[in-house]
Amino acid sequence: MGSKNKLKRFRENETFGNVFQPTREDIVDTVFPLKGNWNKDVFKNDNPIVLELGCGKGEYSVGLAARYPEKNFIGIDIKGARFWRGAKTAVENGLNNVAFIRTQIELIEDVFAENEVSEIWITFPDPQIKYKRTKHRLTNAEFLQRYKKILNETGVVNLKTDSEFMHGYTLGLLHGEGHEVIYANHDVYKNEGAPEVVTTIQTFYESQYLEINKAITYIQFRIK
Repeated sequence: MGSKNKLKRFRENETFGNVFQPTREDIVDTVFPLKGNWNKDVFKNDNPIVLELGCGKGEYSVGLAARYPEKNFIGIDIKGARFWRGAKTAVENGLNNVAFIRTQIELIEDVFAENEVSEIWITFPDPQIKYKRTKHRLTNAEFLQRYKKILNETGVVNLKTDSEFMHGYTLGLLHGEGHEVIYANHDVYKNEGAPEVVTTIQTFYESQYLEINKAITYIQFRIK
């Protein structure tokens, strides 16, 4: 994507009421005003909040929002030019139950209050295979504890990935740490029993993976 295109998208993001782009200082050095207030100040209801971490173009967030109007969805990504597409689609389709915030996932505890979130989706994250990158892996033990702090008592996490490595690593960690694995499948499109939402909403890259018969894996779990 050219720099002109990026700038145009950044500028358009600033006009969208469903996009929030705080600086790191806004989040870390002060109490972020939306922390604990997403329902009251953004969605104007008490519906459950669902996050998509590393939301990319926001396809999953928008797809979920259209499918579940009784829930609120927030896509999180550090690259605003990416989720511009999702934000624009939501505006064009009048979806008021989806928002996007440009920030780092490491700051999630500064953006959401304890028990504020009911569900988390992690869709096709970078598996960070190299050992030096494990601290950035979104299902490592440190990230799981961050998620636990903002999830309510019944809150669940969903991991959908084309990476067998990420699937195996996460399952091993969950079992090793005694977390509750609710459902796990190494090929959701070939095995029956996966929650319908897992196979009915697809990202652009996911449809490409399916065209070359690449298996899509899925885990739903609860952090203990």
